[in-house]
Amino acid sequence: MSKIQFFLVREDMLTDAMQRTLDAKSLLANGKAKKINEAVQQVGLSRSAFYKYKDGIFPFHAIAKERIITLMINLEDRSGTLSQLLRIVADTGANILTINQTIPLQGRANITLSIDTAPLTINLHELFDQMESLEAVESVEMVGSGS
Repeated sequence: MSKIQFFLVREDMLTDAMQRTLDAKSLLANGKAKKINEAVQQVGLSRSAFYKYKDGIFPFHAIAKERIITLMINLEDRSGTLSQLLRIVADTGANILTINQTIPLQGRANITLSIDTAPLTINLHELFDQMESLEAVESVEMVGSGS
């Protein structure tokens, strides 16, 4: 029996059927679809394609075993931005473990933020989207993870 291997693949590299399978699984997970047939119809996927991929493709956050992640956040130096950023993290249930902010230079600051994601009430993609929605936030990147 051969050993099963796993690969991390960027979203834009997935086939259309794989992406639709993830979309259908998301509809089922969040209750927007009650049955597989309903979910596949909503995303325009055949049941056979769904069954082909459903046990082999998962969003990164669903299989990541690490609870602690470290984020690198680049932002404009504006009063209150760090407070807004930390409020977003707190509102999602994540636990802030460490914060390190550089001295702002040329109107920019870098923040390294380590958080415990175990109590997170949303997925990581949504957390990143909420952070990046702040006008002063230029980028959010995960630079490390560990348990």
